[in-house]
Amino acid sequence: MATHQHNPARQRRRAFIGATSGHLIEWYDYGVYGFLAVYIGQAFFVSDNPTSSLLSSFAAFALSFFIRPLGGLFFGPLADRIGRRKTLITVLVMMSGSTCLLGLLPTYAAIGIAAPILLVLIRCVQGFSAGGEIGTITSFISEYAGPGRRGFSTCWLMVTAVLGLVLGGVVANGMTWMLGAELMQDWGWRIPFLAAGPMGLVSMYIRLKLEDSPEFLALQHAGETSKAPLREVWQWKRAITLVFFIITLHSSIFYLVLTFASTYMSRILKFDSGTTLLYVFIASLSAAFVMPFGGMFTDRYGRKPFLMAVAILFGLYASSTYATMSELLPTRIRSTGIAVAYNIPVAVFGGSAPLISTWLIQQTGDISSPWYFYIGTGIVSLIALVVLRKEDFVACRSAAQGAREQVGSGAGMAVRPAHN
Repeated sequence: MATHQHNPARQRRRAFIGATSGHLIEWYDYGVYGFLAVYIGQAFFVSDNPTSSLLSSFAAFALSFFIRPLGGLFFGPLADRIGRRKTLITVLVMMSGSTCLLGLLPTYAAIGIAAPILLVLIRCVQGFSAGGEIGTITSFISEYAGPGRRGFSTCWLMVTAVLGLVLGGVVANGMTWMLGAELMQDWGWRIPFLAAGPMGLVSMYIRLKLEDSPEFLALQHAGETSKAPLREVWQWKRAITLVFFIITLHSSIFYLVLTFASTYMSRILKFDSGTTLLYVFIASLSAAFVMPFGGMFTDRYGRKPFLMAVAILFGLYASSTYATMSELLPTRIRSTGIAVAYNIPVAVFGGSAPLISTWLIQQTGDISSPWYFYIGTGIVSLIALVVLRKEDFVACRSAAQGAREQVGSGAGMAVRPAHN
């Protein structure tokens, strides 16, 4: 903590680089899997019907998301008890290691039914670690940023997520362009997953040098970290509910636009790989470009009206959702609260978005039918934003301010949450 006080700007930069480097790997994995779903389906879920193989591949993709809440329930409380840094290191090892291992799996042709079973197990490990990553890293970055800069700072987590997907797309589609579909099906699909190994080692080296967030260290110094964050988090039921519904639209649009879009354009619209790559990258980079501006705007003028106005614009909407949920929950249980409230809608409305979209098109014969799913999630999130009150943010700020004042005075009194 002394180092942070001595050179806070340097500590913030180091924290930002360490946190986002690992976050990049998580989203690189999801990007690679989404872009290579066709090859994975044919390698592990053999069927005479290519659509059935693709559905099975997306089902495995969705399953990893339904494991995320379990990872959140395990790692979220851990981060609130022992710290953000140690938890971030643990989930990074699990994510990069399992992603690399996926590239070594034997296919259905080699070991039969055991191949898809192993694939599903690895996807479950990835989902478990990803569920622990999001609450921890959002808390870590928002606490380093502090009030007044959380929108701008946390938006870079979304920028990193988009860039991770883009990187996955560059690698996957670039290799498809160079090798062709036949070699990609034979062995080329493995290379993008194996690349996660060295990437993880670099990020691990950076994260090992980090200090924990100043707000968490403040609570730790005062002896006021939560002993039972999973039990205490339910004192914030209103905040948990608001985060859940606000993230619903965030989840669906993220995976519809940046994961399913590639498969949709190549398999449904019959675009060639070059055109598909161009359109997905333009959409992704456009979203990443506007996110910092959205974050800065909400730091100055507020979250609620901005989110309501731009709900149909992915890049701007996603720029401030992380800051919003971090400000709705106090430091004591922030990682646990985000893990609980974020991972469930991501599992239900995000990870299943490609599966639901593919199913809707198959059942209706209407290539625009995924639009209905997106509209439904948008309505849910808008309702949550309508009922969001200024007081929902004030309670969190008061708790965080109290923790900082305790450290300055050396006091050891508890920071008690206000009931919503």
